[in-house]
This record gives sequence, C-alpha cells and structure tokens, in this order.
Amino acid sequence: MLDSIYIGMSGLASYSKGLQTISNNVANMNTQGFKTSTPRFEDVYYGQEFARNTPTTPARIQYGSGVEYGYASLNMSQGDVRSSDGKLDLAIQGNGFLTLLDGNAVRYARTGQFTVGDDGFVVDKVSGLKLAALNASGNLEAISIAGKQMSPPQATTAVTFTDNLSSGATNFSVPNIDVYDANGGKHTLTAAFEPDSTIMPGRWKVTVTDEQGMPVVEDHLQFFGGIPQPGADSIDVTLTSVDAPPLSIKLDFSQGVTNFSAGSTSSLRVTKTDGYAAGTLTSMSINDDGQIGLAYSNGQTDHTALVALANFTDPLRLTQLGHGLFDASYVPAPIYGKSGSGALGQLLAGATEASNVDLSNEFGQMILIQRGFQASSQVVTTANEMIMQLFQMRGQG
Repeated sequence: MLDSIYIGMSGLASYSKGLQTISNNVANMNTQGFKTSTPRFEDVYYGQEFARNTPTTPARIQYGSGVEYGYASLNMSQGDVRSSDGKLDLAIQGNGFLTLLDGNAVRYARTGQFTVGDDGFVVDKVSGLKLAALNASGNLEAISIAGKQMSPPQATTAVTFTDNLSSGATNFSVPNIDVYDANGGKHTLTAAFEPDSTIMPGRWKVTVTDEQGMPVVEDHLQFFGGIPQPGADSIDVTLTSVDAPPLSIKLDFSQGVTNFSAGSTSSLRVTKTDGYAAGTLTSMSINDDGQIGLAYSNGQTDHTALVALANFTDPLRLTQLGHGLFDASYVPAPIYGKSGSGALGQLLAGATEASNVDLSNEFGQMILIQRGFQASSQVVTTANEMIMQLFQMRGQG
C-alpha cells in the first residue's frame, strides 16, 4: 500500500507539470511567434517477482512504479500571419526560421520586429539580437547599415532633352534646369533658344545662363528635316565654383528632340539628368527576396545583404528559449538560403506571425490532465485509508 501512495504521488507530480505546460500555452495565446508544447507522459520502471511454479513455467508478477512527465513536444504548425505597421517586421509563410546572432551563438525565430540600433545593426526589438545575412563566402554575418546613412553626391554629366522645338517659334526657353557639382552643390540653369537661319535653315542659337542670369555658354543647334543633325545635336557647358572642381555638362538633344512646325508653341523639356545632391537615409524596406532596401532624401536607393533563412530537417527537436527564440545546439546544422529558395518559405515584410495556440485543444488537454490528477489523488487517499484501517486492526489485536 505504501507503493500505491508513491505511485499516486508520481501521478500528482507528473500531472502538475503537465498542467504547467498547458498553462504556459494558454498564457501565450497572444505572444507573437509562440509555439505550443504538448505534454507527454511515460510509464516508469517495471519490476517482477517469481511466484510458485506452475506445471509449465514459473509465474511472474509484474508491477510498475507509476508515471513521470516525459517531455513537452513542440508544435511547429504555422500561426496566423498578420499585417504590421513596421516595415522591418518579418514573418515567414511556410518553412524556415530567421537567423539571429547572439555574440558567437546563433538563435532562430519564426518572426520578429526589427529596428536599426545606434551602432547601425538591424536588431530585434525584444531580444536585441542581430539579424543575420549570408555573405559572399556563405558565412553568417550581422546585417548593418553603418556607413550607409548618407548617399554621397554625384556630379551631373548630362542633361537630356525631348519633345518639339517648334520651327515657327521666335524664341523659347527651358528654365529651372537643376544640376549638381561634385560636392553636391546645386546650380540652376536656363536654356534660351532663338532661330538663327542667317547661315543655314534649321539653325538655332542656344544661350545658357546661371541662376544670376549670367551667360555661361552660347552655342548652336542644327536641325535637318526636323531632327537634330549628328555632330550638332549637343552643347557642352562648363561651370566653375569656388568650393568644387569645374563641372562639365553635356546638353543632349539627340534623343527624341524634333523641330517640326507647331506655330508658336514649343514643348521642349528636360527628360533626364544624372546628377544629384547628398542625401540622408529616410526609410528602409525588405522585398520578397529578403533584400533590405534603403531610400534617401535625394531620391536614390541602395540595397544591402539578403536576410538568411534556415531550414531544419526536424524542427521539432529545437529547444525553445523564450522571447520567440529557438536553440539548435543539439540538432544537425540547418541549410541556409534566401526567401523562396529550395524548401524555404516566403519571407513577408511588414507582417508578424501570431501564436499557434488553439484554445479548444488546450482546454481539452486540461480536462484530461485534471481527471488524471483527481484519479491519482483518489489513489493516494484510498491507500492512506487502507493503511489507517490496518493500523487500527493492529491496535485492536
């Protein structure tokens, strides 16, 4: 009967741990990226005794020692993917894990809300771990935008024009032509056009002035049959500045510029310039391939490394650490790749993965554990009553 009490106590202890697992699942029903665990129970040591011989073989009496809480089995089913306001918030639709660096240790997560730290590294807001990418050598490295907060200026080398300079116009000008020197300094030019057919029909005088209205260059364009004549379809402009090297610019009229008659109305305009000022980082985003894009105030964009995703042959063997993190120290090394490659799922930016807790299933498990606890408690009570009765019988004797 003492053995029965110990067996009943093993049930009470095991079901208490099972209830703890269920309670943790329910408590994390709104925790992003949380994965539930299912309690698993195991029977423990069986002994045996030999009874008196039977006509054929010795009789054996087997007895067990109760139950123990074996382990908690992870449930890696996909949680709901929900849209988020954070452009660097990440979720995965399908297989795979985000790779995070904790010093020399590697951790994994199904979702995360990321931001740029003071040191330029992209880090998880909750755990502070660094988001990892694969470098050219195939090794993991922390994603950093250090040194990329600014977009350096680029000097203008060409200004391209398009549309029609009417042959019937007496004059025309294209104002507000913004160009930039090597230091990012902005210069605003105006190009004025006047017909000059004294030498040849279709000839135009072009005068380029700066923002103070001072002439920078005077040159000519030559049209033949309504289109620019090769060799006379561009004008070279040189600007000088006290704080930048001389700026040489080509005004290009060879692509789409015409000289057909449209009365006094001309539609000639600038279609493209290739220079820009210095810019500051204004926003970050992640595309479907997991590549981080940078946008600057000068209209330029840049891209940095691809987010590394990890795929495990048996993710159920991962160890849950808290904060949505998993440890893979005791499982085979994962295969790394980019979003959507191989067996990896699709990385989703501006989204998070919700918990995969199913309340109806958890409550069903809780009822079973409660019944097991009650039954084990009843065994202890009954065995105790039998022992008390035995003691009373001995006293009466």
